[in-house]
Amino acid sequence: MTTISLVRGDITRESADAIVNAANSSLLGGGGVDGAIHRRGGPAILADCRRLRAAHYGKGLPTGQAVATTAGELDARWVIHTVGPRYSQEEDRSELLASCYRESLRVADELGARTVAFPAVSAGIYGWPMDDAARIAVATVRETPTSVEEVRFVLFDETAYQAFARRTG
Repeated sequence: MTTISLVRGDITRESADAIVNAANSSLLGGGGVDGAIHRRGGPAILADCRRLRAAHYGKGLPTGQAVATTAGELDARWVIHTVGPRYSQEEDRSELLASCYRESLRVADELGARTVAFPAVSAGIYGWPMDDAARIAVATVRETPTSVEEVRFVLFDETAYQAFARRTG
């Protein structure tokens, strides 16, 4: 049974087997969580991402998929990069968001990770409403068979923390 815990803080300061990056499809860094992970983790993460782009993801990592790299200077063994969908009022993309969590857990299982730290994927610059992002994230983690022992949602501010607390309480 996977334990779900919540932390209010900076995901780049977490200690876990794997830290999930809310990446953009280029895998080459960006803003928000993605930029912070690349900055704190150092050049080894970007070097791994460039190798992935050259070998398997020439057009970038598709939305809803996940792939792992080294964690560089982070207090983790791996970074699992997943590309969340941009929120749309015209199109229901919730299955793509759920896929980010399922695929990240699948990659974590392949790696043998026991602890995984997730951000609120797509709830930042991709515009997903926080309450709905929390609903999808928590429900998907609860419903996904995995060997991961602890999933930790690391939430940057009190609004995000409270949205997830309402779903896990």
